[in-house]
Amino acid sequence: MLCGKGVVAIWNGIAEEGRQDFYQWHIHEHMPERTGIPGFLRGRRYRAVDKETHPEFFTLYEVEDFDVITGEEYAKRLNAPTPWTRRATSHFLNTSRGLARVSSSEGPGPGGVLTTVRFHSGATDDQHTAGELSLFLSRVLQSPLMTGAHLCKSDGEATGVRTAESQGRTDYDAPPNWFILLEACTVEALEAPVQAVLQHSVVRKAQVGRYLLEYTRLKTDASAG
Repeated sequence: MLCGKGVVAIWNGIAEEGRQDFYQWHIHEHMPERTGIPGFLRGRRYRAVDKETHPEFFTLYEVEDFDVITGEEYAKRLNAPTPWTRRATSHFLNTSRGLARVSSSEGPGPGGVLTTVRFHSGATDDQHTAGELSLFLSRVLQSPLMTGAHLCKSDGEATGVRTAESQGRTDYDAPPNWFILLEACTVEALEAPVQAVLQHSVVRKAQVGRYLLEYTRLKTDASAG
């Protein structure tokens, strides 16, 4: 299961000239800074496992409650970006970012691989979408080597708030609407569950990404480097 009831989900590419700096910044400053915010519980970064997956990176921050990512402490960080943050994010490409509520989350723990399915709902309302897909994902989770199945709904208003960190950036693509996260032990184990999701009548205009876990940051003491 996910650690909390809210997430910050970020898909992004990186220009080659900024790749090494991105890794150093993300490990030694950005993720320690974010997980140091009260209510942030865990951060994970993933990298694409195939050339069909775009953008290359997916980062997930799990928070105790959705209010954490609309609150004052997170806003303070977003409105006071460090020089390293400005330099690193200047090389971002095709960024899609969503502040989301967790509609459902099941599973025994994180898997080494993850598939993201960003989609628009074909249902008449959000409650119907959440009900239909939550039950469906419970069944999908029974597939061999699956470790997690999670359904999240982005909040358009919260996601759209502009901050000092996003000011002047031109790398943003459309934010996600709904998204499903499927976790497993192997890439192959995810193929049948993903196809089942794509064939569900509620899932429309889906974008699929297959990712390998690179780094996990828990809430431990650290200083930005």
